[in-house]
Amino acid sequence: MARTGKLLRSLIRAGKRTAKLFAAAATPPKPRKPRAVRARATPTASAASSVPPSVAAPGKWLAGHMLNAAGQRMSYWLYLPNNRQGNGMPLVVMLHGCQQTATQFAQGTRMNLLAEKLGYAVLYPQQLVSSHPHRCWKWYERATQDGGGDVPTIIGIIHKVITHQDIDRSRIYVAGISAGAGMANILALNHPELFAAIGLHSGPVFGAGHNALGAFSVMKNGALGIGADLAAHALLQRQPRFPGMPAILFQGESDNVVKSINQIQLTRQSLLLNRLSGPAQVTQKRHYRLLDYYDGRKLLLRVAQVEKLEHAWSGGDPSLKFNDRAGPNASKMMLAFFARHRRA
Repeated sequence: MARTGKLLRSLIRAGKRTAKLFAAAATPPKPRKPRAVRARATPTASAASSVPPSVAAPGKWLAGHMLNAAGQRMSYWLYLPNNRQGNGMPLVVMLHGCQQTATQFAQGTRMNLLAEKLGYAVLYPQQLVSSHPHRCWKWYERATQDGGGDVPTIIGIIHKVITHQDIDRSRIYVAGISAGAGMANILALNHPELFAAIGLHSGPVFGAGHNALGAFSVMKNGALGIGADLAAHALLQRQPRFPGMPAILFQGESDNVVKSINQIQLTRQSLLLNRLSGPAQVTQKRHYRLLDYYDGRKLLLRVAQVEKLEHAWSGGDPSLKFNDRAGPNASKMMLAFFARHRRA
């Protein structure tokens, strides 16, 4: 009995170590839980001073929340640009990665500064610590992949924003990094009528994992066998009228957290979902290459493979974890790609 108890304790300790590896391959300082703030027309002086400059300037920075199925508050932040062009702003939904907050993600990607120039609104939902201690979106759960879990809450936040703000509903996009990219993909594939295009940075392949240990395997090895293709075909069977989903995929070739096999499999899935069969047009840049896939003259899939980039947002603010100063500028390229697409 003593030997059995010792073995059981050893297995429990090993499981905890594996869970920690999955939750955080790097260990930045633990983010502070944001104070619940009611949405306001303009930030107060004290509130504005507490927001990083790349987040606060120069438009409006609003805060709000949405109750999930368990009655818990999921916080979100919304950037509204001063520079509005025409009727209805495009909206980009941005989903942070593990061990990030929404405001850290906004600052790190510098998305608000670019959105200001182009007249985009930007929405940042934030995962609850009570749902995952490292704020990871649970992209690996089968229920979430099928449209459950946190998906209805995030969709509810989006509908709340587009109801109360002047948003062009034909130009709603979703992007994310790592676990946030996994969740962004799930949102778009389950609600293709809502989103016109997606941007996935360092994201896991869709439809694999199904638990925390399985997720760790996906991050390192991708989906096993033909699992990626099967997941795409299963989606098309559930949604025979799936309209396609234009995508831009970023991946660092030196990423040891979510390895590049995931981008290869995401590319394969995107080709199937967008019904693309032609070869890629390859453009070699100094530090990266682009693989572009067209339907006629319409660019539906852009794959960016970045040399020497690790698990970080390309062209981001290096003062924060998971951001790399070196280009290409992922935020700028995503907005340029999104501008090509509208949802009819």
